[in-house]
Formats: sequence, C-alpha cells, structure tokens
Amino acid sequence: MTGRPATREEKRWAWALWALAFVALWWTEGHVGFTRDESVYFAAAEGYAGWFRQLFQSPTRALTDAAIVRAWDYNHEHPVLMKTLFGLSHLLFHDTLGWMRSAAAFRLPAFALAALVPALSFLFGSALYGRAAGLFAALAFMLVPRQYFNAELACFDVPVAALWLLVVYCFWRALEDVRWGVACGVAFGLALTAKHNALFLPFVLTPFALWRAWEASEAEPQARGWLLRFVGLFASVAVLYGLLILSLGGGEGFQRKFFLLSPHTLLFMGLAVGGTWLLKGVEKVNARVTRALVPIAAMAVLGPVIFYLHWPYLWHHPVDRTAWYLAFHAKHNHYAWLYLGTLLREPPFPLAYVLVKTALTVPTSLFAPMVTGFLALAGRVVLGQLERTRAWVRPVTMVEALVGVNAVTSILIISHPQVPHFGGVKHWFPSMVFLGLLAGQAVSRGSTALLERLREKRPSLPALAVLAPVFAVLLAPALVYSARVFPYGTAAYSELAGGLPGAATLGMQRQFWSSHVTGVLPWINEHAKPNARLFLHEVHGGSFRDYQRNGMLRPDLRAVGSPFEADIVAYQYHQEFREYEFQTWQAFNTRTPATGLYLDETPQVIVYVRPEPR
Repeated sequence: MTGRPATREEKRWAWALWALAFVALWWTEGHVGFTRDESVYFAAAEGYAGWFRQLFQSPTRALTDAAIVRAWDYNHEHPVLMKTLFGLSHLLFHDTLGWMRSAAAFRLPAFALAALVPALSFLFGSALYGRAAGLFAALAFMLVPRQYFNAELACFDVPVAALWLLVVYCFWRALEDVRWGVACGVAFGLALTAKHNALFLPFVLTPFALWRAWEASEAEPQARGWLLRFVGLFASVAVLYGLLILSLGGGEGFQRKFFLLSPHTLLFMGLAVGGTWLLKGVEKVNARVTRALVPIAAMAVLGPVIFYLHWPYLWHHPVDRTAWYLAFHAKHNHYAWLYLGTLLREPPFPLAYVLVKTALTVPTSLFAPMVTGFLALAGRVVLGQLERTRAWVRPVTMVEALVGVNAVTSILIISHPQVPHFGGVKHWFPSMVFLGLLAGQAVSRGSTALLERLREKRPSLPALAVLAPVFAVLLAPALVYSARVFPYGTAAYSELAGGLPGAATLGMQRQFWSSHVTGVLPWINEHAKPNARLFLHEVHGGSFRDYQRNGMLRPDLRAVGSPFEADIVAYQYHQEFREYEFQTWQAFNTRTPATGLYLDETPQVIVYVRPEPR
C-alpha cells in the first residue's frame, strides 16, 4: 500500500484527538510532581530564554562564543529544541503574560508534541488498517499510565517518540508525493534536535527506501543505473569520511581539522549537490524511484543542517562539541535498578529485561492486542518464506514491514546487555507507538470477524454495535487503572505483575525520579514547624525550589543534605538507597513513620519526624 492522503473527515478526527490529548494533559498536570531531570531542564530552559533576551537587546554580544557558552553550556549533553521551547513558553506565558504557573508554562510545548502521537497514530492507522484501528491506536497510547505520566513532563522521551512517528509517516507519504520526502528530511532534523534516539532512524528507513527503489526500477535498466549511482555516491562519501578519520589520526585529529573550507565540508557539499543532481536525473526516467530516494537524501542533508542551526552551542565549534555529545551518550552512566529481586548495577544486563518490563507495566488489556498484532505479522513473515505455507497467508507489504520493524527497533536497541537500563520504559517509547498500531489492527480484524459471524443471524447489525463493546472491554480497564494510579505513573504495574503489591513481591523497582513526594507535601506543609529543615530523599535541589515557586511547598522550609541535619525526612522507597532509612532511624531514634504515601498498601514515600526533646 502506498502513502494515501488523509480524507477531510480523518483530518478532523486527528485534530480532535490532538485537542483532546492536549487539554487532558494541561488539565491534569498540576498534580504531577517534578522529576530530577525535569527540574534540570527547567533551569536550562530559563538560561536559554535569557540568551534570546540578550540576542534581542545586544545581538553582536549575544552571538559571541563566550556569551553562547555562558547561556547554553548548562545541560549541553542534550540537544535543545524542547528546552528552548520550554524556555520561550515560560518567558511568554509566565514571565510576561502571567497566565500560567511556572511549571505549566514550561510543560506546555511538551503537551503539544505529545498530543501528536494520538493524532498521527489515527491518521497512519486509518490509512493502513481502517479508522477503527487508527482510533484504537490513538487512545491506547495515552491510556498506558507510564506513557501518560511521561507525556506530562517537560522532558524529551514522548516528544521524540512523536517525532519518530512523524518521520516514518512522512517517509510513507513520500512514496506517492515527493514533497513529503522533503518533509521527511525536515522531520528527521527536528527529531535529531529532540533526542539522540533519532540517530537510528536512517538505519531503519534506508533499507525500505532502497527496497522500494529496486522494485520500481526492476524493468527499467536506465532507472536502475541511476539508482546504483545514487547508492555509489553515498557509499563513496561514507568511505572517504572513514579514510579522513584514519589519515588525520582518529576522532580528535578529524575534529581539529574540520572547518569551513576543509575536505570534510567539501565532502558534505558534494553529497548534497551530487545527490540532488542524481535525483534530477532519475526523475526524468522513473518518478517512483525518485520518490523512494528523496527521503534518504533529505535526511542526509537537512538533518545535520537543522541539527547545527538549532543549537547555538555548536555554531563556533560544531565538530568537537557534537563529538562530545555523541561520546557522552555512547558511554552513558549506569544507574542501579531493581529487577526481579536483583539490583542491576553494571552490564551485562538481562536480555529479556525490556520485554518483561513492558509486559509488567502495560495494562494487560492493551498488551494482549499488541502481542497479537505483532505475532500475527511475524507469523505471516515466517509462513510466507516457506513454500508449503506460502499460499495460506497474505504477502507482507512493505508498509506492514515498515510498521513491524519500527515496533521492535527501540526495544532491540535497549535490550542489548551493554546498554544502560534505567528510567523505566521511557527509552523505548518509539516502539510503543507502532505496537499500538499493530494492536489497533488486531482489534479491528477481530471485531470485523465477530461482526461477520453475528451478521449471519442479524444482517442489519451496525458495526458500532460490535466495536463499542470491544473498545470498552479493552480500553476501560486501562482508563480506570490510569485514573487510580495517577499522578504516580512510575509506580504503575499491570495485572500480569499483580499490580503494585505484586510488583513489590516480585522485586521490581517501586518508583523512581522522586516525583511521588507530592503525595506527602500537603501533610508536611500542615505539620512542619516554621523554618523546619527537610530532607526530601532523591528530590533534586532544583525540584525543591520548583515545589516552592509553584506553591506546592511552604517557602519557609529549608532543604538539607542528610537525615542527621533534618527535622523531617521523606524517604522514597528505593532498594539501592535503603541506608538513608537506616540513617533516619539512627538520627531520630525511632522507626515509626508519621505518615506516608501508600499505593494499594505498598509503601512509596515514608515520612519521619524528629521527636521533640524531653
């Protein structure tokens, strides 16, 4: 199936789903605590917004490397598209207009990007599998509690999943309209500016582009020749870059000698000009081959350009600072993580971790159709390869394979035993989007089969009479559970885990990122003495500040660095940090908590108060 455009009605549905998701996130965000990462991004965003103020007041000074480093050096281990949007939103809606509290103004752009997931899922799913499948996929993503929680945050994981989906959607649409190929390059550039996950996209999409181009040129030797020249150009540039790195003494030598009029730059310009010339040549012979190749050329050229332009920190020293950024993520820190009773501290990590974690956190009524949809696709692939069974199944189309590969790419990357395993499930959100599409297809096909069976007795039975109860049976449990666990999304566990108590018994990480402290802040505000000293375990200093500036924590309360200095301790249950609870017992001479946050009777945050001296 090729990339058909959305109908007017489908566009209206997509806009409605975007608005529904955006409003829901905005309406509920005030209950969600601040994660460690989020408060860092708040601080970075304010610094970046300050640079834009300076740019407006004194552009010459703002554009110097010294001024750029002062403003943009903080948290330069991540690209800055989202943080820049957070900062500009805060500058406009909080500082200037005063319409929103500080945190809501920071988070607003994240809501806008997160809401793209249900909208694009509906458009893509409707075109591939029908509107019922698209609607199920759209609703399912936001009804997974951990995904909804992450969508509330001024972070990058849901936005990059949305942009990953946008890149794939543009790639698919480009099969019928070359303009979407250019849009694919722009979307890829935006994905790169959101998070480093997007670096894997060309490796996922290029085989499909070449597959499509090879098939389209099968009966046309001239078109096949242009295709081989195109592939040869890209392969030659890759080899020449490799030779440059070796001849210049490795990565550091390559960086030192990369400047505007260097061979490195000329190779990139040659790739851009040569690729454009080759596309013009093949367009005269075979438009289908052109449409297949344009997204690859656009990603190769526009991706790096957009990445460079969006980040002032790179402007004066693009190569060495980009190299540092890539090296940082290639050697990311490992964080201790509790998994099935074992505290994972260093690689190798369990190969099945991602699959087990997904099964134990996605509501079972959503996880089951995801597995069904994926296994049905995988089964068709296997049966289609065997001569005896080939006639039993429909051949797998290119777009079905595209969805299937994207459904497993992030999962396979994170499953590697040497890749750090932390952050719950957020690192494979791009896969969850496509698993939602496969779930939608499974639900749609199952509902259609049931409808056909029922119509044997009642021919006039409307499709809605089947779809509505099927959707209710599968979506309602996830909705109810999401509401019950909200806003403590990092503690959500599925029916397969036995809920939160079952997960605790299994020895799974109960919660993380410190945001659950909001469950005890009202009690602390009411009972803490004036100017009391608080040790909020795992709460980042920036988060402590943000709780106070957003009116969630009394301004007179003071943060301290250990239980021994504190009047009140809020210990967040972590197996890796049990010593802090022991220190609290020692410092306060009591093991009796004053209060706590308990979800389904499972301890999450435990509050201790220093007894008054007798």
